[in-house]
Amino acid sequence: MGEPQIERLSIGIPLLDGIIGGGIPRGFFVAITGEPGTGKTVTCIHFIAQGIKENDKCVYITTEESSPSIITQASQFNIDFKRAMEEKRLILIDALMGREEQWSLNSLDVEEMVKKVIEAKKTLGYGRARLVIDSLSAFWLDKPAMARRVSYLIKKVLSKWDFTTLGTSQYAITTSEAFGWGVEHIADGILRFRRLIKQGKLHRYLMVEKMRQTNHSLYMYEIDIVNEKGLVLLGKTSERREDYALPSSVKRKIMEIKEKEEEF
Repeated sequence: MGEPQIERLSIGIPLLDGIIGGGIPRGFFVAITGEPGTGKTVTCIHFIAQGIKENDKCVYITTEESSPSIITQASQFNIDFKRAMEEKRLILIDALMGREEQWSLNSLDVEEMVKKVIEAKKTLGYGRARLVIDSLSAFWLDKPAMARRVSYLIKKVLSKWDFTTLGTSQYAITTSEAFGWGVEHIADGILRFRRLIKQGKLHRYLMVEKMRQTNHSLYMYEIDIVNEKGLVLLGKTSERREDYALPSSVKRKIMEIKEKEEEF
């Protein structure tokens, strides 16, 4: 007998699906990490748009932008989130504005967020579901050492509701380190985005650093964000990770500080 077939969910970017074995395994919790402006939110929009096409139950939580902003971004890539919401195929939960509405969060409390997601799933109905939390970092802004605990709670509870989840995690431009140590340990997969200025021009990169149960590509890819198309893979890059990574001695000191923070 051969190995059991793994059901995979398309991200909605064919070339990206190709380098992770055809898509994200169903039920996975995947961290989308990187500095601002590298393509994290655009990837999440693609993921939800593909879910809408496939009749999945879709929930998008926005913590750092308003719901109208996410709807506008999606429209730039010919994705109609507003219509999907009207047709009850997508619920967009706004955790930024704090309105007194059904699909808003008045505070960045992870347990309240989980309850709201479960409420949304019950409203959408039974079946395969997709969840985006953009960003996870907002839930540990004042306590970065809580990142692992928060991520574990989300993964443990929501996996029972048939969610495949993408959670974005912000990285600082100055250190290229995650704001909150631990989400990578909890995640079943990591898509890491990077930025680099070369000859005065911004270049964006993507690397699959982890994807369990998957023989994924080990190469780094240059990417671009194109109007009416979204995120596009331009191909393997000649850049090495060492070209944009921090010196190992600096990274080691950062890790030591974070580990001490987690002890308190």
